[in-house]
Amino acid sequence: MLIFETERLKLRWLEVSDQEFIFKLLNEPGWINYIGDKGIRSLEDAKNYILTGPRKMYEQVGFGLFVVELKEDQLPVGLCGLIKRDGLEDVDIGYAFLAQHQSKGYAFESAKGTLEYARKLGLDRIVAITTKDNASSSKLLEKLGMAFEGYVTLPQDDEELKLYAINTVQ
Repeated sequence: MLIFETERLKLRWLEVSDQEFIFKLLNEPGWINYIGDKGIRSLEDAKNYILTGPRKMYEQVGFGLFVVELKEDQLPVGLCGLIKRDGLEDVDIGYAFLAQHQSKGYAFESAKGTLEYARKLGLDRIVAITTKDNASSSKLLEKLGMAFEGYVTLPQDDEELKLYAINTVQ
């Protein structure tokens, strides 16, 4: 299901047929380093991740992580979307891209569109979390107009994360 389009990208729901893409993305060194090892060791693991993660969140709250595809050839290049996460009062924005598709503006373009989508959903405040050493993510969040608010630790985790926020109400 198509959620929205930007100049170069389409964002849509994850489908079980995206399991090869998810397998590849969730095993990228950047994902494992900055987001964490989700234990995706097979296509079956990737399918289960899709069904118990993003697809379940779509059913529960109507949004989640979406596949980011290039308009020109429908090639999946990353994920971007909204997450209702335990330990955070507000909905947060998340994104990750395959290494060969980073530094092309896709994360900014899709995240900007996702913030506009959040506004249409009536979400008046969006937060984001990132590891302290992920300078490129912090830079992107600031470029989106998000302000650093401090540090947060999520349940079942001991790593202190940087917390950013933005009010989407104009």
